[in-house]
Amino acid sequence: MMSSHSMLARSLGRCARSSSLRSRSQASYNGVSARIARSSLSTLVGLNNMQWSTAPTPAALTADSRWEKSTMKRGFAAASASDVLSAYDAHVAERAAMAGGMGIAPKPLDPQQVSDLTAALQDTNTSVDDAAKLVELLSHRVPPGVDEAAYVKASYLSAIALKETECPHISRELAVTLLGSMQGGYNVATLVTLLKDDALSELAADQLKHTLLVFDAFHDVQEMHEKGVSTATAVMESWAAAEWFTSKPTVPERITVTVFKVTGETNTDDLSPAQDAWSRPDIPLHALAMHKNERDGINPDLPGEIGPLLQLQDLHAKGHPLAYVGDVVGTGSSRKSATNSVLWFMGEDIPYVPNLKTGGVCLGSKIAPIFYNTMEDSGALPIELDVSELSMGDIIDVLPYEGKILRNETQETVCEFSLKTPVLLDEVRAGGRIPLIIGRGITSKARVALGRDASVADTFALPQEPAATKGGFTLAQKMVGKSCGIDGVVPGQYCEPSMTTVGSQDTTGPMTRDELRGLACLGFSADLVMQSFCHTAAYPKPVDVITHHTLPDFIRTRGGVSLRPGDGIIHSWLNRMLLPDTVGTGGDSHTRFPIGISFPAGSGLVAFAAATGIMPLDMPESVLVRFTDKTGQGMKQGITLRDLVQSIPYKAQQMGLLTVEKSNKINIFSGRILEIEGLPNLRCEQAFELSDSSAERSAAGCTILLDEEPITEYLKSNVVMLKWMIAEGYGDKRTLERRIARMDEWMSNPTLMQPDADADYSTIIEIDLQEIDEPILALPNDPDASAKLSDVAGTKIDEVFIGSCMTNIGHFRAAGKLLQLQTDPLPTKLWIAPPTKMDQAQLTNEGYYSIFGTAGARTEMPGCSLCMGNQARVAPKSTVVSTSTRNFPNRLGQGANVYLASAELAAVASIVGHLPTPEEYRKYMAKVDPTASDTYRYLNFDELPEFVDTANQVEISEEMKDAAKQLSA
Repeated sequence: MMSSHSMLARSLGRCARSSSLRSRSQASYNGVSARIARSSLSTLVGLNNMQWSTAPTPAALTADSRWEKSTMKRGFAAASASDVLSAYDAHVAERAAMAGGMGIAPKPLDPQQVSDLTAALQDTNTSVDDAAKLVELLSHRVPPGVDEAAYVKASYLSAIALKETECPHISRELAVTLLGSMQGGYNVATLVTLLKDDALSELAADQLKHTLLVFDAFHDVQEMHEKGVSTATAVMESWAAAEWFTSKPTVPERITVTVFKVTGETNTDDLSPAQDAWSRPDIPLHALAMHKNERDGINPDLPGEIGPLLQLQDLHAKGHPLAYVGDVVGTGSSRKSATNSVLWFMGEDIPYVPNLKTGGVCLGSKIAPIFYNTMEDSGALPIELDVSELSMGDIIDVLPYEGKILRNETQETVCEFSLKTPVLLDEVRAGGRIPLIIGRGITSKARVALGRDASVADTFALPQEPAATKGGFTLAQKMVGKSCGIDGVVPGQYCEPSMTTVGSQDTTGPMTRDELRGLACLGFSADLVMQSFCHTAAYPKPVDVITHHTLPDFIRTRGGVSLRPGDGIIHSWLNRMLLPDTVGTGGDSHTRFPIGISFPAGSGLVAFAAATGIMPLDMPESVLVRFTDKTGQGMKQGITLRDLVQSIPYKAQQMGLLTVEKSNKINIFSGRILEIEGLPNLRCEQAFELSDSSAERSAAGCTILLDEEPITEYLKSNVVMLKWMIAEGYGDKRTLERRIARMDEWMSNPTLMQPDADADYSTIIEIDLQEIDEPILALPNDPDASAKLSDVAGTKIDEVFIGSCMTNIGHFRAAGKLLQLQTDPLPTKLWIAPPTKMDQAQLTNEGYYSIFGTAGARTEMPGCSLCMGNQARVAPKSTVVSTSTRNFPNRLGQGANVYLASAELAAVASIVGHLPTPEEYRKYMAKVDPTASDTYRYLNFDELPEFVDTANQVEISEEMKDAAKQLSA
């Protein structure tokens, strides 16, 4: 079996090959001078030999740009020191008055503030005291990386360090030191230049020794070393010795913490409520909403608005850091904002990085896999262990090396544990999994450049190789293996698969943007990165409007594809850009590919995947769900795909593999890959209903074994749609062309992976279609809690929602045909929200919107609508039937009781005003069945003349066709 280090090298090499095929024709980041931008054109070139073409210089800035051009001539008026400080003090006072007077940290400085600040430092009238305050702000309140404010800061400090300007308050030495605190990006080129400076070379070298985001500048340092520049050699030696890592303190043998205990299940909506999604990039402000809703043992300061700040303050008064402790922690959406909120109260400040924290301890009997990963990425210490003996306010000692929890006062052992991976403590020491990966890559590369062995096993704990398995590979193991350049990977094996497709949506997109800036990314290495605006388009807040205007350009100028507000749901679009048997990720927990496999992640890991084209993965085990049909008659009358979705947790509960009770919860799917067989002829839209729901199982990913015919049908349709997008002005055009060419390449020789007959699964669950004889619903308010319709029939229903990524056009036709038969006013409030604007247009053309209007339904803009709960909401304490993805407490409405069911059952409930009996339901479905072939037609764009005619006008360049062939090789 390939070693983890060889796997790393292989996947990085493949990333290099892929990125070299992508000429970056787009403009580099606005406002970046050629001199500064040179050090950050590529994303993480310091990791490997990725070659990037130079992005064009913005017209406003030529190669000889200076700090003055980047600030004083960008429209910022000069301000005096007193003006700058007075304005900042006013902002500090405003923030101090928030949170009921407890106050929150001020925002980081924006580009204009930094520009005004630097201008004030140049003012000879600025006093020494005011200058000291300004330097303090410049040092600690500017985000690092390639944030616009960081550009102004780096330009100014570079001008001082290179003697292009003088500042009476900042020496060249201080300028170099401050450049060294910026982590990488705009600061690197200047530091490399200074390696030849007689006065500052050693100081510049000291800064570079601890800078990881060096990009192509690694090769510059290497070249200088080879030419005998001693300071460059010192930098190379330091990188090779991993001093960036060894200079950091090790994880203590004993960590004393005070327990913040949350009983039951903590989902990410508890930590980062959807209604407060608009504030997620502002971490201190957003953290106020953590646990704002009352629950057992949690006392919010202002229920529904501000979380338990006083309770947290009282716990902090015990004199120790807090540890987040829960029975089940972090289920639900892939929100790094949830981790950010926890760490804001329980983590440690990061020097020179405003409003972001690292470290912290999280203990859970079960920690959801995406949340666990975001904790890893943030430098926290997540540990799964038995928390049943821990209570709110306990003071405990965590012994990470011994694997014990002790009571601080008595030293009594509470429980024992083992770390999930031996690398975890290195991740904490490095400040997170991503810095560790980047740093290990630089150390290995420096060793090779110095003529030594590439291995870093003498310095770092490396992932343990799992024992060889006797059986073959599952479908997921083959897909991941292919993306790593090998036949397959086995459970427990560390790998870094290439990311063919990466998705981002608008409530996590601003955080992903900030993470990309922190990684100094100005060009994507993943083959296709797509951004949507489905969660905020219908009811945008002012901050959302700004995002709608600024984020598309941010994505496109890096080679990504940006949708537009009103286009619809991320998954309904991203799925149409997929390639069979490939691997991807997305900043939404429902990024669950119906073809290929996706491992959803928080915004930090999504940014890393987009920037580098790879993603770290400890390969999970697989659970096989096999649908059978012993009679060969297919699904029974009235049974839908949504019922098959809910049959999976229903069956697992019957087998004792899943419990609803949160204390000592059993969940066979958690952290594993859900692999589904037995339904090979599903259309890809149908298959997504099943893969999508794996998020509610807390599965790491999902595969569905489909035949070639439905996938070929899907790709033919999708090629037409992508060409239509190009004709409609969507971009990045070259990325869309390349994806079309890769689809055509696959269809010219269609091949699909198959699982080996002797593949090994953690568990096999068989579900006979004939056993599903009535609809199965998820009960309020837990997507795992399942019941048959007969168990809940008669329940009065107040509101019904038909929408979300779990729906397709067929569901709305079925609902329309049922509603068309209704002559009396509906006894319920009915919400209708199709997944895309194309579905909306087709339904309008077919007359269904007229039916919805006549029935009194409230039709929403295509998008997520009620599903996330951050836009329109159902009435408080109402009882609801919804086709949405999940039904956590308070998600769709405050105190609402939400059943999850099929669109067909939801439509019937909207008509009769209650959950029908199975007999009632079948009578209604009998009216739909005769026209099922017409009802459940899917949007095949290659059959719609308006799309075909437009697509025929688009030609794919030979360059992109050649690129597709090489990438598919």
